[in-house]
Amino acid sequence: MPPAPGRGIVSPPPPHRAPVRPSAAPAVVATAAKTAPRPKEDFKAGDHVVYPTHGVGSVQGIETVEAAGYTLQVIVVTFEENRMTLRVPVNKAASSGLRKLAAGANMQQALDTLKGRARIKRTMWSRRAQEYEAKINSGDPLQIAEVVRDLHRNAGQPDQSFSERQIYEQALDRLAAEVAAIDKTDKVKAIEKLMTYLGKAEKGEKADKAESAADTTEE
Repeated sequence: MPPAPGRGIVSPPPPHRAPVRPSAAPAVVATAAKTAPRPKEDFKAGDHVVYPTHGVGSVQGIETVEAAGYTLQVIVVTFEENRMTLRVPVNKAASSGLRKLAAGANMQQALDTLKGRARIKRTMWSRRAQEYEAKINSGDPLQIAEVVRDLHRNAGQPDQSFSERQIYEQALDRLAAEVAAIDKTDKVKAIEKLMTYLGKAEKGEKADKAESAADTTEE
């Protein structure tokens, strides 16, 4: 019998189908994607390295660790002075600032900086202190040398304030630690070496003053 006018034909509901489960292949791919790529071993046990906010440390080795489903290779670095151990992911070593000791010309440039004249900005000390601390925490020996040069006081110059002295000693200690590691000596001898360069700057200033005085006399 044909359907009554105005009424459509109601189709029976589709048969129930069980949901299709994904194959195991994508899960394997996802797991593989989480695994950190094999890094290049630029650091090895026994290397002296510099970490920006902690200074000179020693590499104990490279370990493989698992965290949050990821497999990572980390560089284990120890810092003897503050008895701290740091683990830096190998694939983030460069971005974190971890580096090997400054070689040859790079460190020599920093040492030569100590022989230059202090360059002190005419700004509030609080602002300059922040800039000095940022330079120290950069881990760059050239920037650290600039802090040492600018805050060093020669005989006859005004004494440093307490906060100036603290920042100066921190910068001097950081630079001396790296010089000592490069020269394979201790920090005391490294500081003596740095003072030699700072002494050359003092001699240069005295020579400039003497020359200026002589020019004034001639006039």
